[in-house]
Amino acid sequence: MIISASYKTDIPAFYGDWFVRRLRAGYCRMVNPYGRQIYKVALRRDAVDGFVFWTRNAGPFMDGFDAVRSQGFPFTVQYTITGFPRVLDAANIGPDRAISHIRRIARTFGPRVCVWRYDPIVLSSLTPAPWHRENFARLAGALEGLVDEVVVSFMQPYRKTTRNMTVAAQTGGFEWWDGPNEEKAALLGNLARIAADHKMTLTLCGQPELLADGIGEASCIDAVRLSDVAGRPVSAKRKPHRKTCACDASRDIGDYDTCPHGCAYCYAVADRATAKRRFAAHDADGEFLIAPRD
Repeated sequence: MIISASYKTDIPAFYGDWFVRRLRAGYCRMVNPYGRQIYKVALRRDAVDGFVFWTRNAGPFMDGFDAVRSQGFPFTVQYTITGFPRVLDAANIGPDRAISHIRRIARTFGPRVCVWRYDPIVLSSLTPAPWHRENFARLAGALEGLVDEVVVSFMQPYRKTTRNMTVAAQTGGFEWWDGPNEEKAALLGNLARIAADHKMTLTLCGQPELLADGIGEASCIDAVRLSDVAGRPVSAKRKPHRKTCACDASRDIGDYDTCPHGCAYCYAVADRATAKRRFAAHDADGEFLIAPRD
């Protein structure tokens, strides 16, 4: 079993101590966000084939990576670096700092461990297509030789995302839009060429209608990459958590509405105040990421 930690929240940035303690305990508990059922998830070496970490700030978890590796687990890191304006990314660390983390991880654990995520692409008056081309090229140049894949997708205008983006636009004085496929496809072609120039493959997450020559389908939970990192086969069935997803099977141990980063476009947080409140209630010694009482 592959453990995802986590596409619902940023465990390395905010919940690393809890994760390491649960790893030592050999299990954690989680609440199904839909049916509210409670599950016990084994984190033992005989039950886990590897971990996939998702983060925007790996700095607080550097010792955590050492703890994971010391127990014999392979892992990969989906590291989001976008360099967006603060009105979109309220509390993310700067790109230079994040890139220094990737450099350290690559040197310590190998060049296949980290995958760069330029995700999601937000089309707005602050970040139109020309801005993305220039910004992406600058980041790709800095990451050349440290990663071999960059995952992208366009912001999905879910109901809560639309609400939060509208509030951010009113506060920040900008406009945003969900562009037509023609606009998106043109930008993707530009980014794919830039990525190739910097020895990276550009892959697209969860939007197969935009796939084209030079653009692969992202498998963010990737047994092949984990196998390369582990130096042995890691087997997993292709079992996406969305119909449009190409991920291998995994169990996610995160929880929605727990990430206080404050990204305006986040699909995993309906309200930042709620996320900050739940983060404040977190018990690093508890079995759950967030106790199910609320």
